[in-house]
Amino acid sequence: MENDTGRSSSLLTTAGSFIDGMLGSAQNRLQLLSVELQEEKLRLIQVFIWVAATVFAGMMAIALLTVTIVSFFWDTARFAALGGATVFYAAGLGILWWQFRRFLSRQPQPFAATLGELEKDRACIRPTS
Repeated sequence: MENDTGRSSSLLTTAGSFIDGMLGSAQNRLQLLSVELQEEKLRLIQVFIWVAATVFAGMMAIALLTVTIVSFFWDTARFAALGGATVFYAAGLGILWWQFRRFLSRQPQPFAATLGELEKDRACIRPTS
């Protein structure tokens, strides 16, 4: 009878340790996910700031440069000046778009560390042959 009590006590201790380990592992993964969510939020804010600054600066430059060019050529070739400005601004837009896509493609995959840790956990749990 004492043997059964000792065995059930050690089984409960082992089960408790196992559950504690699993909860600790889950807590670590959730903390990592929380950190990665914060990083993604900051990265998204940076993208919005870049976009807003680019749009604002571009619109101001376009407006002022167009007014200047058209004023300069008002009597002789105002339509040619407007067409040239349009082509120039379209080329600038293309370059900005290309740089922005390049910036986005260089960003790391979201939640890469969490996914890597979960894959390591699965590899540890899988039975070995």
